[in-house]
Amino acid sequence: MALFHLSVTQTKRSAGQSAIASAAYRAGERLYSEYYGEYSDYTRKGGVICSDILLPSHAPPEYADRQTLSSSSGP
Repeated sequence: MALFHLSVTQTKRSAGQSAIASAAYRAGERLYSEYYGEYSDYTRKGGVICSDILLPSHAPPEYADRQTLSSSSGP
């Protein structure tokens, strides 16, 4: 029997949180935040099993890049 667990949390800039930093942490990557003007580097973080970006076939190809996808949310 397969088990599935989903956990959803909100990222709130008003609480000092950054969507870019959250995306970098979850993916174990290094992303740049134009809003804060800094990098969030989690490349040394272990335990990331999968960090795929799933897109529909008609989505623009640049959305397959996590930096572009994270930065498109706007300020």
